[in-house]
Amino acid sequence: MSAPRDDDRAATLLRLRNRAVAPIAAPQWNETLDIILNHRSVRGFLPTALPDGTLELLTAAAQSASTSSNLQVWSVVAVQDPVRKARVADLAGNQQFIRDAPLMLIWLADLNRIEQIAADRQTQVEATHYTEAFVLGVVDATLAAQTAFVAAESIGLGAVYVGAVRNLPEKIAAELNLPPHVFAVFGMAVGYPDAARETGIKPRLPQDVVLHREQYDPALKREAIERYNGLARDFMREQGMKEQDWTLQATARLKDVPAMHGRDRMREALLNLGFELR
Repeated sequence: MSAPRDDDRAATLLRLRNRAVAPIAAPQWNETLDIILNHRSVRGFLPTALPDGTLELLTAAAQSASTSSNLQVWSVVAVQDPVRKARVADLAGNQQFIRDAPLMLIWLADLNRIEQIAADRQTQVEATHYTEAFVLGVVDATLAAQTAFVAAESIGLGAVYVGAVRNLPEKIAAELNLPPHVFAVFGMAVGYPDAARETGIKPRLPQDVVLHREQYDPALKREAIERYNGLARDFMREQGMKEQDWTLQATARLKDVPAMHGRDRMREALLNLGFELR
């Protein structure tokens, strides 16, 4: 959908996303770009129920995402019951915003459905036992979820991804009654943002760090990353957060097994959930 050109709006959002030394140009602009560039994670929700039909609308948006070979090897579990949502929150890092949000979506890589279809047709789908099929399901679920996320933001909702559903995969599977060959990739808390707890637009790495032209450049852009450390600290200070370099934050998150919060046993969990990963 096109929108009236607003050069100031475009420039502001592009500046906030990258805080680039050289401003990023916006040769075109529309409402979709406005929503995408204005994205921020929401962890403060109002105690307001979602209108009837919202879940179905977000699911339709998710189903509009690309899917490999039209296999559609993903599913989503909508958790709205407060008691179950609280149990999911306990399993997913004990995060209060999961309890507060009116809707918790658990996005699944789902190879079980196609296996059931094959069984009904008395045929074989051996490829579902291979790592590629698992990756395919994760990709499909991710594309569907991100499309639903943008749709939610377009109708005034806020959301945040919850990777902590992978901390205890088997327990999440039991809570959601997941059959073999179904894996919870991540959660997504959805609701109306609490304006009193609004967060800013978090700056990302400079484009010259992530954008490669023609071939990958393995040289570490140290000056650009150090500049980003400063931008990250500025953002944390603006948001009243504890200041630290992004490089410290990133390396600490991946430094050792305890930092993985139980996800070091992911292969074991996947095997327990029926994924052979040949």
